[in-house]
Amino acid sequence: MEEPTADLIRAQLRRMRSAAGLSQEEFGRLLHYSASMVSSVETGTRPLDRVFLTRADEALKTGDLLTTLLKMAERESQPSWFRPWLEAERSARQLRYFNPSLVPGLLQTANYARMVLRFDSTRPHEEVEKQVAARLERQEILLRDRPPLVIAVIDESALRRRDAIMAEQLAHLLHMAELPHVQLHVIPADAGLHVGLSGPLALARSAEGGWVGHLENQLAGLVVDGEDAMATLLARWEGVRGVALPQTLSVALMKEVESQHGPQ
Repeated sequence: MEEPTADLIRAQLRRMRSAAGLSQEEFGRLLHYSASMVSSVETGTRPLDRVFLTRADEALKTGDLLTTLLKMAERESQPSWFRPWLEAERSARQLRYFNPSLVPGLLQTANYARMVLRFDSTRPHEEVEKQVAARLERQEILLRDRPPLVIAVIDESALRRRDAIMAEQLAHLLHMAELPHVQLHVIPADAGLHVGLSGPLALARSAEGGWVGHLENQLAGLVVDGEDAMATLLARWEGVRGVALPQTLSVALMKEVESQHGPQ
């Protein structure tokens, strides 16, 4: 994480520790870390760590300054093509997601996200963990005081993957479905061919009423907001939503599938 915000975190950490009159050894004892750990975080030879910075905020009474900056650094680490969508997602009043093969990122557990991110076998473990943390940070919009309305459509095949993590993921989806601002719909396996099989899509509606779309492929993603493009994506969303089950039946199906995955 070589972005400017990461450098700022290290500089602020060193400055505030020194202002508190603490040596690296004394500071480490407060945080239950070694002096060498404190030194390696401050110099950048060790990646920034959320647990470390949470403890540092508490010890230095910074009001969550360091962990807030870490969230900014994690956003900087996202690919440039993805950042416009992140901004649209954070400020949206309504979000719509569809994926024909995976659970949408905003609804993934850490273990599910970790497995998806490991599809790229060249991605280092450290980078995977940063991306997992960034994905979980995105999900905080679901828990804020005025969350957006989230409507997600998931294909039944995505729920029936025979991976050990799926029981946990299904339990999480069922918990999310209990939130008043989250609507989950499942396209049943017998739905046949439908327009959603063309690929995943995500839509965000701003407070002003405008729409932004996001499309992904194997290499990157594309954010679109042109009138014609959005008209097409909104029509395709209606096609996807039209073949999905109502929420009550969708939840019943998810419970059935969860029972078949066995205990967590």
